[in-house]
Amino acid sequence: MRARRYATAAFAAAVAISLCANPALAQDEPTAQAVRTIASKLDIPWDIEFLPDGSALFTERDTKKIRKIKGTAVSDVQTVNEVVLTGGEGGLLGLAVSKTFAADNTVYIYYSTSSDNRVAKLKLGGKPQPIVTGIPKNKYHNGGGLEFGPDGFLYASTGDGQVKPNAQDKKSLGGKILKFDTNGKPAPGNPFGTVVFTYGHRNPQGLAWVGNTLYATEFGDGKTDELNKIESGKNYGWPDCEGPCSTPGFTNPAKSWDKNTAGPSGIAFYKNALYIGAVTGKRVWKIPVTGTSLGTPQSVFTGYGRIRSVAPAPDGTLWLGTSNQDANGSPGAQDDRILSTDG
Repeated sequence: MRARRYATAAFAAAVAISLCANPALAQDEPTAQAVRTIASKLDIPWDIEFLPDGSALFTERDTKKIRKIKGTAVSDVQTVNEVVLTGGEGGLLGLAVSKTFAADNTVYIYYSTSSDNRVAKLKLGGKPQPIVTGIPKNKYHNGGGLEFGPDGFLYASTGDGQVKPNAQDKKSLGGKILKFDTNGKPAPGNPFGTVVFTYGHRNPQGLAWVGNTLYATEFGDGKTDELNKIESGKNYGWPDCEGPCSTPGFTNPAKSWDKNTAGPSGIAFYKNALYIGAVTGKRVWKIPVTGTSLGTPQSVFTGYGRIRSVAPAPDGTLWLGTSNQDANGSPGAQDDRILSTDG
């Protein structure tokens, strides 16, 4: 496995030009860090979660499979036949493990069907029981993030389904961050009395908490990708704003990038930093966290292609899932892979 130790001269020059043009987007130049391969020859591992015994479950977007890694062995858990691929970014996406998994063998999944995107409760080996339906779907902009928050509620990130007005329509579940209980009911205190928690998003994906503060990654359109601090009831501006803007009533991103260096997807808080998988930028962005302050993004883990999933493991390492088998990737002989690093 190769790791690039230095940025290329061309990239360094491009960064210098970018920083002169827009100091607000300043970031460190790329570095690389050693990793080891946990599993190889996978097919677009989209989300990784860990079980109480330390083993890992992951979803594969296009094979519709939930798979398991225990030690060095990879096995199939089940194929979710209800999943319908969109020919783009839809399929079997987010995964969240029940807080009582040892007793109920249950997970929650976010996936595409012939009519919508939805969240379902799934006892492994059984059939999905939908709890939130009617999330707009399309070839692209399907969102897909699904996580339990520290408050015990489920949070899901949804794309606008390539229909821009969905993001500002509070009655639509598209272009939103949703918050609900394990039966799909709105969390008490939600700002609009529905499962909608925030709105004005284009295609948010990863969700992660620093303490009780929620952050979400978001794909921009023509120029700027975002990391947003998610706060109840706020409007994040899409489609009127992309990246920072001065329009009253819109919430600006906590961090932003040129879209060519990001494509932010999975995110995790690990060793006092946020780590963000970048599929377009083919790297991970590390953002140091000090108290409530976010530091300057640093480019790390270059040389492995498109990084989709990021997950802290129980053994103290950080796992990364590549997404090189998809239409925009250039897979190598061992792709896709799940990698492990100590940061």
